[in-house]
Amino acid sequence: MSFVNTAVPKVDAPALVTGKPVYTDDIAPKDCLVVKILRSPHAHALIEEIQTENAKKVPGVECILTYKDVPDKRFTMAGQTYPEPSPYDRLILDQRVRFVGDAVAIVAAETKEAAERAMKLIKVKYEVLEPVLDFHQAKDNAVLIHPEENWKSLCPVGADNKRNLCACGKEEHGDIDAVLDACDYVVEGTYHTKANQQAMMETFRTYTYMDTYGRLNVVSSTQITFHVRRILANALDIPKSKIRVIKPRIGGGFGAKQTVVTEVYPAIVTMKTGKPAKLVYTREESQIASTPRHEMEVKVRVGADKDGIIKGIDVYTLSNTGAFGEHGPTTVGLSGHKSIPLYGKTEAFRFAYDVVYTNVMSAGAYRGYGATQGLFAVESAVNELAEKMGIDPVALREKNIVTEGQVMPAYYGETANSCALDRCLEKAKEMMHWDEKFPARDLGNGKVRGVGVAMAMQGSSISNVDNASVAIKVNDDGFYSLMIGASDMGTGCDTILAQMAADCLDCEMENIIVSGVDTDVSPYDSGSYASSTTYLTGIAVMKTCETLKEKILAKGAQYLECSREEVDFDGKKVFCLKDGREISLMEIGNRIMCNNEDALFASESYSSPVSPPPFMVGMAEVDVDQETGEIELVDYVAVVDCGTVVNPSLARVQTEGGIAQGIGMALYEDVVYSESGKNFSNSFMQYKIPSRQDVGTIRVEFESSYEPTGPFGAKSIGEVVINTPSPAIAQAVYNASGVRVKELPITAEKVYWGMKK
Repeated sequence: MSFVNTAVPKVDAPALVTGKPVYTDDIAPKDCLVVKILRSPHAHALIEEIQTENAKKVPGVECILTYKDVPDKRFTMAGQTYPEPSPYDRLILDQRVRFVGDAVAIVAAETKEAAERAMKLIKVKYEVLEPVLDFHQAKDNAVLIHPEENWKSLCPVGADNKRNLCACGKEEHGDIDAVLDACDYVVEGTYHTKANQQAMMETFRTYTYMDTYGRLNVVSSTQITFHVRRILANALDIPKSKIRVIKPRIGGGFGAKQTVVTEVYPAIVTMKTGKPAKLVYTREESQIASTPRHEMEVKVRVGADKDGIIKGIDVYTLSNTGAFGEHGPTTVGLSGHKSIPLYGKTEAFRFAYDVVYTNVMSAGAYRGYGATQGLFAVESAVNELAEKMGIDPVALREKNIVTEGQVMPAYYGETANSCALDRCLEKAKEMMHWDEKFPARDLGNGKVRGVGVAMAMQGSSISNVDNASVAIKVNDDGFYSLMIGASDMGTGCDTILAQMAADCLDCEMENIIVSGVDTDVSPYDSGSYASSTTYLTGIAVMKTCETLKEKILAKGAQYLECSREEVDFDGKKVFCLKDGREISLMEIGNRIMCNNEDALFASESYSSPVSPPPFMVGMAEVDVDQETGEIELVDYVAVVDCGTVVNPSLARVQTEGGIAQGIGMALYEDVVYSESGKNFSNSFMQYKIPSRQDVGTIRVEFESSYEPTGPFGAKSIGEVVINTPSPAIAQAVYNASGVRVKELPITAEKVYWGMKK
């Protein structure tokens, strides 16, 4: 391998660091109509009357749309493979508003100032309804959030809008109650994770226009280019053939852009007016009307015998999907499926869940996708179990972790074909000097320094669902065009896939031109989510390269006038094994431009029957002030098994960034609502995300395994890296203060009052 496992710079790095116009708003036409959304001041209400006449008289206003002007066709904004598990519960604009910030009217004007002035002149009369704001009270509540008759669920996920249920279910292996009853040690706890915002630098934004052929063109900052086309076709009630979607560079997504947040609004304006239109969310809109992480309450029971073998794990998750069901049925599954299987000696498990509608901003996809919430609960419970048994939590894990070759009943019955979790644990312990530091040390200055540990796993694509395709063609002069359907959202997938293609084709990376996603040109890809791109699209690249090489060999043999079996290809030329005659790829590329019947073009797809999990161990070291409860993160150690590390530089910054986000979830981030459902966390003044000064030292290492089903032995890395900070930091805080915080974020106030008790 010349490029895989090498720290190759990102292919788009020069354009990004020099400030080239590459993002959605940079390239939108200057004459776009500016689209703004009038939003509901109520958590739950019916629009009785809406007056727009005065607003339409504002100079520069092009159109104002209400629920009367849009299709009455339910759809989901979740970017998922069809049929989507998320229910069809949305309209572009609805007479019923379901959270403070829900869309009431769409205003399009020639300028931002005209649109904002018009919004102030729209008069709305509401019938205010009782909201359901506490997700503990949502199931079977007399107040229905989705009473409409055209609500529908396409998949059997246990959804029932007449019970405020977006999904529910249960699965078991063995007799969990009997196993736990027989255990010598059992701990039981309830853990509460709050909603978190992805807070990517580039807010949600889309521009749309009609092309020469009367088709709607949509340019959007999205992770799900092909799903956007289907969602818009559903929402606008037009054929998919009438829609083209293009993805430019993305300024971060972290899962937020796996949902169609902005696209429908400028799209319908363009459909109605025929004019280009753009919608750029403010930071406030991105905070109050987007798709944060699902709030979850997870109840855990875990039991072990006297020898420290964990025999059973019982998990129940209550998930708050908010006003709409995007990703509700799917995120909840990961809270159990990505936490319970870490322990390989269990005899029984049970995983049950309910996902409920409430009158707050709808949740969605966020890096970790439910695993983050479940792992906080299960890993915290295992740390409590270790304390109850009087043993080191690292030693308890060493006895129980899943190992290579084991079948994982709680992970869809898959086998851990590649697993270096034991080496990750050993390496992290060494890096942290765990034996000298555990559990805590009094620093003698009013502060105690504690350490904590947690493990995590994720997946690599959605098995038997996700699909990836790429296309590669040989151009004149013999360079390649690599066309992909996966969205690079800053993670570097364009670079990684080019690295793989260069190794497969034995060429320099400069010879491979990577094209971004355009639904008219790119081969179909499910999208950049579920930690799928490196693993799934990587295999599609390898398959496509093999097919293309065969075509190059056949064409070279034809030009050399010998049989296919007599030639070989070294990346630069096709040569005859018998007599050494050769023809360069450059000459082949130029000759096929004239008098040729064979296109040197290949496209292959891949869908995996398995989803091999990456693994990770995280260890945190924190100082806790014994007087104030103030927490300072001193050191964070992470060791990751992502199979073969395709690009060490990109893998390292992925890990560091994910850990920083996990630290935010653990210590700072919390979407807070008033008693009437107003979102107080509407800016970065009210919603604290960690700065460089807040994350301490982050140290990252890799313990590579080899995944036999992955490209060059690789697995995913994008999501697993966010999962360990919350439980590891919670345990470190407990060891330093004696206070076990079970509701995130872990604040100084919670620790202070805990110490007072």
